[in-house]
Amino acid sequence: MSDTSGTPAWAQGAGGTAQGAEGAAQGAGGTPTTPSGPGASAAGTPGTPGTVPGTTPDEAQTGSSDGSSGGGGRPAWLLPVAIGVGVLVVVGIVIAIVTSGGGDDAAATPTVTPTVVLPVPTPTVAPEQRADPTDFTKLLPATILQYAFQSEKKADALLQAGAVEAVTDTYADGGTGTLTVDAAQFETADAAAAAAKEAAGATKVEPTSPAAGLPQQGDVTAGGQKVGTYAIVDAGDGKGLAIWTNGTAMFRMTAPVGDIVAAYRSYPM
Repeated sequence: MSDTSGTPAWAQGAGGTAQGAEGAAQGAGGTPTTPSGPGASAAGTPGTPGTVPGTTPDEAQTGSSDGSSGGGGRPAWLLPVAIGVGVLVVVGIVIAIVTSGGGDDAAATPTVTPTVVLPVPTPTVAPEQRADPTDFTKLLPATILQYAFQSEKKADALLQAGAVEAVTDTYADGGTGTLTVDAAQFETADAAAAAAKEAAGATKVEPTSPAAGLPQQGDVTAGGQKVGTYAIVDAGDGKGLAIWTNGTAMFRMTAPVGDIVAAYRSYPM
């Protein structure tokens, strides 16, 4: 809104402000003189610090151009120096960490312990030939560890239990050690599993034999597929017993308790 004189309101406010400033100056001892002409800006106005030639207004207010500070301010050179000192400290810490870390790695290098692998025992005697091999008995091994095949006979008890074919093979190490295997072929995998269960139930079994790592049991696999189960126990009197199935075949092995686990693992079927 404007007044009746036609002067804009913002102009009137500026005029009033100027008059108030003039009155304050007069009260301080006279009307201020407005600088004019060359060099007027260097001289400044009364009551205002002048600008020193060769400096900027900011330098005139905060300090000299050489970095010194007038009054109680922080010197301009202090910040770069502090940053430099901080960088040196960080670099020193990093070097110390890297150096000490290398020493720890060297001290922590494990000592490689050689693994001693004993050779697999082999027979000292030649295996005998099977008198009348069949398609099933041709698959049975001629040697098992240090034991070589010596003789074969029919396993009548397994034949009576429903086996299509069953034999008892005897192996010897050329000394006093012997190993026997009952091998039977059944019509179905269920029949083979039932025969294995019956054979296990009729066998004397010691509860545990830690020295031989017994008892053991698990799945029999072929090509990544489960084809049967096995159990290895201490049968007492220094003998170990392994009973397992592989599809429609069932096997029962008797050997010295110290050899039974390795003998079972080396059997190809």
